[in-house]
Amino acid sequence: MDFHTPHISARHLADGFADRPLLDDDAAIDTPVVVVDLDLDGHDDPGVLAAAAERARAADRYLVGLRRGPIPATAPQLPLIRALDATYTDAPDTPERAVVPVSGAEHAVRDFAARVAANPQASTVLRQVLRAGLDLDVPAAVDVESLAYSTLLGGPEFARWLGRRGARPLPPPPATDPVLVSRAGTELHVTLNRPERRNAYGTRLRDALTAALSIAVTDASVMRVVLDGAGPAFCAGGDLDEFGTTPDIALAHLVRTRGGAGLLVHELADRIEARVHGACVGGGIEIPAFAGRVLAAEDAWFRLPEVEMGLIPGAGGTASVPRRIGRWRAMHLFVTGTRIDARTALDWGLVDALC
Repeated sequence: MDFHTPHISARHLADGFADRPLLDDDAAIDTPVVVVDLDLDGHDDPGVLAAAAERARAADRYLVGLRRGPIPATAPQLPLIRALDATYTDAPDTPERAVVPVSGAEHAVRDFAARVAANPQASTVLRQVLRAGLDLDVPAAVDVESLAYSTLLGGPEFARWLGRRGARPLPPPPATDPVLVSRAGTELHVTLNRPERRNAYGTRLRDALTAALSIAVTDASVMRVVLDGAGPAFCAGGDLDEFGTTPDIALAHLVRTRGGAGLLVHELADRIEARVHGACVGGGIEIPAFAGRVLAAEDAWFRLPEVEMGLIPGAGGTASVPRRIGRWRAMHLFVTGTRIDARTALDWGLVDALC
């Protein structure tokens, strides 16, 4: 789908340019992304910036900021930048979490808009979920994510992705226990153990992992939990061979929220340490991000590809990841599917230390 992406100034935004209805007369998404060029008219007028920020907080479409230079900690644009969905800058050292530092800001903005245009329904639902979720407690935010995920399972964008992927046989049953559990004193060690599938978060591994974590939840004598993965990857995300096989998407919502591992890790946050390495894709970072401490090997890398499948993160990532790195950089990762390395993850706060 091809969309025009307008570039407007802060003054245009303040004057209501982005306020028109999100849906056109045919109920199709109209102009899902508007770029706010922070170097144009009104960029240093406090009144304009305040009015633009108010408009941004009420907007239905993506508002993406573009700034070609550094953004000082006292920049007058900061309230507006924090009201936008993400802001790209060419300045490499930008600690402000509402800003995504890149090597080419204009290219990054075009790529973001193209990704949204490719899957506008999933992208728009993602924006709604992220904005709503940060005002909720974690269990409620996970519920909102899962309800939205189930909605998108019945949508045309996921159906298109399934059609391109083609039919696949269900994965074979594990030859050994999909999760290994051992205890030494007050410490419980939990290891994902399907290295032949890069510890993909499929049904069998999910059920075994939740059973293992439930031991610590119900046994107060477990003072510490270590979660890691066997083989070359911590977890390559959801098992793609199982995607599209859910016969009941309402039941799937209950399984994701009441039978998934994310909320258990959140409940154990002050007692659990996740140690990740290699590929950490989708649920492979969504779930560990709930832990109180995440250690990453130097070879770890992270990617959240769900939007390009016509979906959104479904293992709790819209609740866990933004609470670590802010909703703006989380939005960047979710929409673009960009892969980041362990050093970037450490700089952003997605992990706590490298090991």
